Amino acid sequence: MSIKTGAGRRRTLLALLAVPFAGAVATTVILTTTAGAEQVDTAGVVQAEAWSAQSGARTENTGDTGGGKNVGWLANGDWMRYDTVDLGGAGTLTASVRVAAASHAGGTIELRAGTPDGEALATYAVGYTGGWQSWTTKTAVSETRLTGKQTVYLLLKSPQGSDFTNVNWIRFTRTPTATVPGASSAAPTTSAPPATAPSATKTTSAPPPPNTGWPAVDPVKQQADTAAFFARKPAPITNNPVKVPEFHATCTVSHHGGDDPIVFPGLAGASHNHTFLGNRSTDANSTAESLFAAGTTCTPAQDHSAYWIPTLYQNGKVVDPKEVTVYYGSRLKDPSKTQPFPFGLRMITGDAKTQTDTPDHQGNHFWCAGIGGEVGRTADGQYPICAKTAELVRQISFPDCWDGVHLDSPDHKAHMANGDHTGACPASHPVPIPSVSFVIAYPLSTDTNGITLSSGNGYSMHADFFNEWEPGALAQRVRDCLDQGYKCNAQGTF
Repeated sequence: MSIKTGAGRRRTLLALLAVPFAGAVATTVILTTTAGAEQVDTAGVVQAEAWSAQSGARTENTGDTGGGKNVGWLANGDWMRYDTVDLGGAGTLTASVRVAAASHAGGTIELRAGTPDGEALATYAVGYTGGWQSWTTKTAVSETRLTGKQTVYLLLKSPQGSDFTNVNWIRFTRTPTATVPGASSAAPTTSAPPATAPSATKTTSAPPPPNTGWPAVDPVKQQADTAAFFARKPAPITNNPVKVPEFHATCTVSHHGGDDPIVFPGLAGASHNHTFLGNRSTDANSTAESLFAAGTTCTPAQDHSAYWIPTLYQNGKVVDPKEVTVYYGSRLKDPSKTQPFPFGLRMITGDAKTQTDTPDHQGNHFWCAGIGGEVGRTADGQYPICAKTAELVRQISFPDCWDGVHLDSPDHKAHMANGDHTGACPASHPVPIPSVSFVIAYPLSTDTNGITLSSGNGYSMHADFFNEWEPGALAQRVRDCLDQGYKCNAQGTF
C-alpha cells in the first residue's frame, strides 16, 4: 500500500451510514469488503476504511459525529476503490459524501462505477469547510441506471498538489419512483391549471411527489386560448427583417443549487447542482404560480420562465456563463401554425445519464465562437481549446411539437416530440409550439482543461424549461414573429 507522508497532511475515512432519504421511503445501500463480509456496528454504520485498494490515502481518528476513523492525505490524483458496493434495485439513487477541509484550494470528488474512467455516479465540488474536522455533507442524485453490486471508485481532483479534503463516509439511498403509464394503462390524471389567468399569489399547498402522472391542461380553456390566438391579427412587417422565424430573451445567472422542481419537486437538495437562469425564485418548491409572481434576470421582463443547466466547474470552481441567449423559433417546414406554450408547460432536453458520445450529440457539442475558433482539444477530447479571441459556447435545443394535452410527463419528455421527416409535427404530437434553444457562452478563451459538469462529463449536458411567460407577451411574439416567419428582437419587434 502506497502511503504519502509530509507535515501538515490531513486525513479522512469512508463509511456508509444507514440514514434514510428524508421525506421518502428509502433503502440504504450496503457496502461490503472484497471478501463480501458486511461490517456493521450497533449503530447501523458500515465501516469502509478497509478499502480494496487506494493511492495516497490514510486513516485517522475522526472528530465527526459517531467517532471512528476518517480517510485523509487526499490530494489531486488520489483515489480509493471499494468492491461489492450494492447500489440497490429500483428507485432514484441518492449519493452523499461527508467531507471536511481546511484548504481553500478546492477541488472535486467523483464517484465512478467499475473503473476510474467508468460511469459517473456523482460529482461534488469541495471547498473550505472551516477545518480538517469541520464536517459537511454533499449530496447528489445519481442519474445512473446501474443496480446491484458494483465496484465504486472515489477519485480526487484539485488544481493544486497538496491535500485539499478529508472524507468521512459515503452513503447511497434509494427512493422509489412512480410507474410510467403505458399505452394500455388507464387514462392519465388531469390536474388542470387554474381556469383564470395566471395568479401572482404564491401557492402554499404541498408540491406533488416526483415523477407522478401526466398533468393536463384544461381542454375547454386550451381550445378557447387557441382560437383567440389565431384570431389575433399579426403586426405589419416593418424594417425589412431577416426571414427567419425567431425571437429571443437574454438571461443571466440567477443562482445555484441542488434543486430541480421538474424532476424532484418538493425535495430540496435532491439533484446535482444546477445553474439557474431567469426566474430568481426557482427552487424545489416552485410551482407555476410562485414562479409567475417572481422577478427575472431576463430581458424582456415579461419572461418569468425558469431555465436551468448543470453547473460547470473548472478544477472544482464554479464557472458561470457570461450570458445565455434563449432563442424561440421553429425548425418546421411551415411555422405559420405555431402557437404559444400553455402556461406552466415544462420539459427537459438532453440526458444527464449520458457519459459517452452518441450520434444524437452531433452538432450539439461545446464549440468555440469568435475569431480563430478552435485551436485544439483537451486531453480527454471532450472540450475544444479556443483561441484567445474566441469563447467556449454550448447550444442545446428542445422539441417543437406538443401532444396538445399534457403539461408534463413522467420522464418529462414523452409529451413532446421533434418534427418528423416531412418537416411537420407527428400525429402523436400535432401541435407546433416554439422550439426553445439555449446558446450558452462561457468566459473561457484558451484553457478548458479541468472542465467538468455537475452531472458528469461534457456529454451529460442537458437543460430544463418551465414556461412562465406573461401570456399576452408570448402570444404577440409567436403571432408576429414565428407565424409570419421573421426575426424579431428581445422586445418582440422587427
